[in-house]
Amino acid sequence: MTEHAATTTPAAGLQAKVLTVSDGVVAGTRDDRSGRALVERLTAEGFEVVDHRVVADGRDTVGEALVEMAEGYTGLVVTTGGTGFGPRDLTPEGTRVVLDREAPGLAEAMRLVNPLGRLSRGVAGTRGSALVLNTPGSTSGALECLEAVLDVVPHALRLLAGD
Repeated sequence: MTEHAATTTPAAGLQAKVLTVSDGVVAGTRDDRSGRALVERLTAEGFEVVDHRVVADGRDTVGEALVEMAEGYTGLVVTTGGTGFGPRDLTPEGTRVVLDREAPGLAEAMRLVNPLGRLSRGVAGTRGSALVLNTPGSTSGALECLEAVLDVVPHALRLLAGD
């Protein structure tokens, strides 16, 4: 198998989790469109989405949720929200503090899909055998960022699993 073929293997049999970071969704004043869209896209790609939760914005809430979601888990964790310049947009800070290793190539690829991506502060990396990706809170931004790296995610997850 060539290296390229290994990076484009379908996601069948792989698991994913989605974390929506939004004060408005937690308060019930905003619809979680981006979280649902990520669940739908991941499912369509062949991932089994085993968890979808919502937390308020903030470094501690994001970090604590990611620690819980990654504990004993081999798979993908995608966050949506909190990657911009707003005062409560602290998803990258909460993510960074719990990552074992960053994966800057993934974050850079996600930022390149759209001119507004240059405003994203999202990070990517690993915690244990989980791969964590931060995406923006807009539905289109979250999907574009996920799709920018989705072709290599199955290969990355298999590497994390020791395959």
